[in-house]
Amino acid sequence: MSDLANSLSDLERRFAGAAAHAADTRELDAARVAFLGRSGEVTLLRRSIGQLPASERPDAGKVINAAVERMESVFERESARIANLAFEAELSREIDVTFPSIEPAAGTIHPIRRVLRDACAYFERRGFAVVLGPEVEPDYYNFDALNIPPTHPAREGFDSFFITDTLLLRPHTSPMQIRTMQQHAPPIAVVAPGRCYRRDAVDARHLFQFNQVEGLLVAEGIHFGHLKGMLTGLCRELFGSDQRVRFRPSFFPFTEPSAEVDTTCPKCKASGEPCNMCGGSGWIELGGSGMVHPNVLREVGYDPDVYTGWAFGFGIERLGLTRYDIDDIRRFVDSDPDFLKQLA
Repeated sequence: MSDLANSLSDLERRFAGAAAHAADTRELDAARVAFLGRSGEVTLLRRSIGQLPASERPDAGKVINAAVERMESVFERESARIANLAFEAELSREIDVTFPSIEPAAGTIHPIRRVLRDACAYFERRGFAVVLGPEVEPDYYNFDALNIPPTHPAREGFDSFFITDTLLLRPHTSPMQIRTMQQHAPPIAVVAPGRCYRRDAVDARHLFQFNQVEGLLVAEGIHFGHLKGMLTGLCRELFGSDQRVRFRPSFFPFTEPSAEVDTTCPKCKASGEPCNMCGGSGWIELGGSGMVHPNVLREVGYDPDVYTGWAFGFGIERLGLTRYDIDDIRRFVDSDPDFLKQLA
């Protein structure tokens, strides 16, 4: 026991010296690990207890524990000393009051919100009403009422997030078209902006949560030419007066005929030169459009022999890519202050 006591006394003395000479927390922690760590000198002493007579082992453990407590007290005292030194150094640091201050950060409207606002304002000036609806909808409004029955293969293309067997996060804002037509007699003219959700893999052109704006016009004598004129005007307002718009034949269950809408690439201006934004095609896809399918009109109680209408749906992030010449849609959700400040 006397040898153990002498060894512990020597350990305490050497640890106190090392701790007192530590200039910062890194050096102090190194001393703690060397003496009190898992492979430190105190651990080696604990392992030697087994060599003592059985009657002396309990007392040996108590002696070692008492020494460890005193060493830990030294460690806490020296930690406080180093912390006080750092605080005093901070207080004594000279400050040049003539040095320019940090410019305060000012908030701005997010670029996606700005595009959404401008798109809706374009239609509001032409007599359209803005309608908002829930983000969780029954499958009736998302599919059935839009001429997409349960067995229709088009349902797979939406890759929806189902909450229950009949409730889901809306994959488009089209449910507001159905709700509006069920509540109002024609003529109607509305735009429906809002967040949508699809189980898409995130890449430079896709997000699983995105914003969309849809438009709907139903009245007597409405034809495809009205749709082309409205969307061409929208693109020119958002992207510039020299924008061209083209309509490519496509298929959507809720419109007939249907068309994909493209606008000239704002970067290469369809010059035919290599372009990393449009891949050299000269065109950027914005979304889908078409004349409202007669089955949809019948579903809401409209007579398709009397009324016709058009509808479209554009992704706001897609509009933002085109408007701000951005090559990756993920930039809009990364919350990079420099990026947002640049677009402000």
